[in-house]
Amino acid sequence: MTSKTSKIAGVVLVAAAIGAGAYAVYLPDTAMHAAPQAAASDPIPSAVPVTAAKVLQHDVPIVLEGLGTVTPINTATIRTQVQGTLDSVDFVEGKQVKRGDVLARIDPRVYEAQVDQAEAALARDEAGLKNARTNLARTQPLANRGFATQQLLDTQDSQVSQGEGTVALDKAALEAAQTQLSFATITAPFDGVTGIRRIDPGNIVHPTDTNGLVVLTQLQPIAVIFTLPSGDIPGVRQALASGDASVDVYDAQNKHKLDHGSLMLINNQVDSSTGTVQLKASFPNAGNTLWPGTFVNVHLTIAVRHNALTVPLTAVRQGPDGSFAYAVDPDNVVSIRNITTGQSRDGQVLIEQGLKANETVVTAGQYRLNPGTTVEIVPDDKKDQVQDATTASAGMLP
Repeated sequence: MTSKTSKIAGVVLVAAAIGAGAYAVYLPDTAMHAAPQAAASDPIPSAVPVTAAKVLQHDVPIVLEGLGTVTPINTATIRTQVQGTLDSVDFVEGKQVKRGDVLARIDPRVYEAQVDQAEAALARDEAGLKNARTNLARTQPLANRGFATQQLLDTQDSQVSQGEGTVALDKAALEAAQTQLSFATITAPFDGVTGIRRIDPGNIVHPTDTNGLVVLTQLQPIAVIFTLPSGDIPGVRQALASGDASVDVYDAQNKHKLDHGSLMLINNQVDSSTGTVQLKASFPNAGNTLWPGTFVNVHLTIAVRHNALTVPLTAVRQGPDGSFAYAVDPDNVVSIRNITTGQSRDGQVLIEQGLKANETVVTAGQYRLNPGTTVEIVPDDKKDQVQDATTASAGMLP
C-alpha cells in the first residue's frame, strides 16, 4: 500500500469514528425528549353535551285520575198509565223539553165518561144526604117534646152518617176518575232531551208495554261515575269534608277538557274483586259536551301543595337504590342525588326529598354520565347534539 492510500484510509476511519460518536451523543437526547412529546399529544376529555332544567318551586295541585262513565242524573222510559188509542205524539225526537210539556195524548172519551158518571153519583148522593139532614132537623125538636120516638131519631141520625160516607166515597171515585183522565195526557216529568220515538199514533197502548213511548234523559246537570283505588278514600273524604274537592273531566284521549264540576259522593262499598271504589260527580254540562254512556277521564283535585318542587319527568332515573337525578353544580360537574318522588302528571314529577329549588338537573344524556363528569348544557334548539341511550343501543353511537 502506498503512502497516499494509507492517508485516505485513515481519513475514512476518523470520519466513521466521529459519526458514531455523534450518533451516540444524539440518541440519548432524542429518547429523553420522546416521552414528553407523547404525553403532550394525549386528548383532553371533552364535556358531555346534555340538556338540563331548573328545579321549580310553585303550588302544585294533588290530582287523582280515574276512568268514568257519563250517567244522567235522571232518565225515564215514558209509558202510559192507562190503556187506549194513541191520538197524538206532541214531541220532536232529540229535542229539549221542559217539565210539564205534553209528550203524547191518548183518546180521553172513555175516561171523560167515567168522570161524568162519578160526578152524577156524587150529585145524587149529596141530594140524599141533604134530605136526610133535613129530616133529622125536623125530628129533633119533636123528639125533645115527646112527639117522636127515640128510635126514629136514631134511624134518621144514622141515615145522615150513611149519606156522609156515601158522599165521601163518591168524591174519592170522582178524584180517581179525574186522575185516570189526566193520565190520557202524558207530560214530561223533568227537563230533558227526548230519544227515538218507539210507537206511532193510532196504536193501542198499554201500561205493560215494555218499550214505552220514548226515553227522556236529563242532560243539564249530568253526572259522571268513576272509580279510584280504595287507598285514596281517606284523602278524598278529607277533601270532600273540607270542600276542597273539585273535578275536571277530559275526553277519552285525556287531552281536551270537557267540563268542571263538583264531587257528590263516595259509594258506601268497595268492590272487593278490584279493590276500587265508585265516586259520583256532577257537572253543569252547559255546552252538552258530556253525553250519556261515553267514557271519560276524571281528574279529581283533593288538595294544593304550596311551594312544592317539581322537575321534568325525563330528569328522574331508576337505580338499585330507587329514584335518582343528576344535579349540575356551578362548575358544570354532575353528582348523583337520591330523590323521593310524588305524583307524576303533565310531564312533571313532584319531588318530596333530595333536591332544592333552582338547582339544575340533567334531563337528557344521562347514560354517559358518572359522578364528577363535566357536562356542557346545550340549548333546546341544539338538543339533537345530545346522545341518549336509545340511539346508542340501536348502534348509532360509538
